[in-house]
Amino acid sequence: MLAYIDLRAGPQFLLMDATRQFADIILGSRLCGSFSQVMFTPHPNLSDEVNSNIVQSEIEGGVFLKNLLPSTILEIQTQHHCYTILVLTDNNALISGHPTFCREPVLVTIAGSTWGGSMLKRRFVGRGMHLEFCHPEYRTPIVTSAIKEIRERPRLRHSAVHDAASDLPSFTSARSW
Repeated sequence: MLAYIDLRAGPQFLLMDATRQFADIILGSRLCGSFSQVMFTPHPNLSDEVNSNIVQSEIEGGVFLKNLLPSTILEIQTQHHCYTILVLTDNNALISGHPTFCREPVLVTIAGSTWGGSMLKRRFVGRGMHLEFCHPEYRTPIVTSAIKEIRERPRLRHSAVHDAASDLPSFTSARSW
């Protein structure tokens, strides 16, 4: 049985998993949210595997799109490709970085991230998970390989968002989460 994650004690806390092992975890401010709230309490109607996946996504880090300002640029390194995402709204974005699906920036709807199956963590981009987005030219969602790293690049000026397609690949500095 999984125990809950308690953030009231500060940025370092312990997580007890199904095998009763403990792990020290240090949180980043944008990846895991406020330190004053409980992030996840395992649900009794979900399997231990599902609860474990949800907790693991909190440990490995990620970002909810609703917590990002419009014109935030994310660089997402997966096992096979490096994607650049310009956030427009909480789930609409310009994405580029795949030789078949988005060689040039294309407007997509980001559904969220999966653990490789059908369960989706909505509007979340998480390490160790697979990004899922809806492309206007394909009937089924596109699912990436596992995300290895997520970095935020410097934001574009608000007036430059409309010209973002040409600016997306041009940034060189990035902040890693």
